[in-house]
Amino acid sequence: MPPPHRVFALPRQQSLLLPAVINPFVHDLSLSTADITKCFLLGIILVPLRAIFLLLVLMVMWPVSVIITFGQSLKGVVEPMTGWRRFLHRRVMTFLGRMYFFGMGFKVVVKGKKASTLEAPILAVAPHSSFFDAIACIESGLPSTVSRIESLEAPIFGRFLRCVQPVLVSRTDPDSRRNTIIEIERRAKSAGHWPQVLIFPEGTCTNRSCLITFKQGGFVPGVPVQPVLIRYPNKLDTVTWTWQGPKSARLLLLTLCQLCTTVEVEFLPPQVPTEMEKKCPLKFAQSVRAVMAKSLKLPVTDHTYEDCRLMIAAGELTLPMEAGLVEFTKISRKLELKWDNVKKELESFANIACSCKGGRITVEEFASFLKLPISPALQQLFALFDRNGDGTIDFREYVIGVTVLCRPANNEEVIQTAFKLFDIDEDNCITQEEFSSLLRSALGVCDLDVHSLFREIDADGSGHITYDEFRSFALNHPEYAKLFTTYIELQRYQGLQGDETDFDSAFSHCCTAAYDEYQEDSASDKKDD
Repeated sequence: MPPPHRVFALPRQQSLLLPAVINPFVHDLSLSTADITKCFLLGIILVPLRAIFLLLVLMVMWPVSVIITFGQSLKGVVEPMTGWRRFLHRRVMTFLGRMYFFGMGFKVVVKGKKASTLEAPILAVAPHSSFFDAIACIESGLPSTVSRIESLEAPIFGRFLRCVQPVLVSRTDPDSRRNTIIEIERRAKSAGHWPQVLIFPEGTCTNRSCLITFKQGGFVPGVPVQPVLIRYPNKLDTVTWTWQGPKSARLLLLTLCQLCTTVEVEFLPPQVPTEMEKKCPLKFAQSVRAVMAKSLKLPVTDHTYEDCRLMIAAGELTLPMEAGLVEFTKISRKLELKWDNVKKELESFANIACSCKGGRITVEEFASFLKLPISPALQQLFALFDRNGDGTIDFREYVIGVTVLCRPANNEEVIQTAFKLFDIDEDNCITQEEFSSLLRSALGVCDLDVHSLFREIDADGSGHITYDEFRSFALNHPEYAKLFTTYIELQRYQGLQGDETDFDSAFSHCCTAAYDEYQEDSASDKKDD
């Protein structure tokens, strides 16, 4: 069946159109026969040699790191290292870190000049795409970083992490986020007393096809930030570590099998916040991201770590992982949704899309879920959800449709009015005959079997629907709300136009009017883009 004909006079709201990059969390590493052969031949020589060299470097780094951190506490009020500790940390450990990555086959090209602590207390590195991005930390002179407290327990590398005196984040402490920001601000405003703080503002790894949302934590202090770009201009990408892609062990092995892996670290001029940006960390973060995106010649999107969580949830619901991507930052801000709300909508979407491939709902599946036939009314409702007009509904379109079109219409007044319309004899219950009669009129379908839908609403199986049953079903299935409200508007429209009005044209008029009202209500959102 072809996609339903659209009736909208106005274009879709631009601020909720699809992003420039649909999925920045996927990396497809395809190796040709020549690549595999080359990796094997080089690997049998390079991997053993490099493993021995790296082991020797680690044998030197370990005792040095133990000496540096001996007697140093990371809890309570922490003071920066001074004297010989600072020398070993800034000079010796930095040199050994460079030797370590040299042993792995990295050729590091540094561009620009790193600012001093007074010029830029915070370094923002992007795009973040690999565990190899630690190279940026080495080339920055081992500044402090933000790290999970669990990372300190890692064998060997946990000790190395202690050397940089990281700002620690705890998953179990509900005040951890606030305390982290306070500590970053304390160090950033220490007038050079503390070394610089290096952050990865994206908060998760991407495939470097765009810059996703920058988290605000590092921009709250309102001090100058130096952007640091990191690139991997290699023919074969063995470094990108994303949510959908090769495992870390495979990437490490393939990288060790390369004759040389080039990485570019570029220091851009420090970005000084305006007075407005000092008061609004979000604007400062967006400003710095724009500067970095321009230098990288990459688009920006509103994806964030929460999209990754939704990807995992989608996979657990047997949907394709990319089905969970919604640009969470934009969707949550414009539609005022929290992650738990979006997760709940994902579960509802999965109930409809569980039988389809690719995580997209067709009009047939939409009708099957609603237990209604494909009629002009249902096609118009489907078209309201289908924002790009491709004849299917993805999860992003579903969230927008349910939140903007259905839930606002699913209020107590509408539910009461709909119940009264169904309850023709006004006996405070709806029989199957009454239910079928009104739906035939609302959908414009003469031959309509509503037995399965009626049975689902009739929770106690009494043969009639009470108001409590009707209300409970409506609240749990907001998709029907738009059909109810459109039918009510249809009755008003036909009353004004006379009884001769054609059903399809009247229904189209009501859908267009409802859509126009949504456009007016949401137009104020555009100024935020």
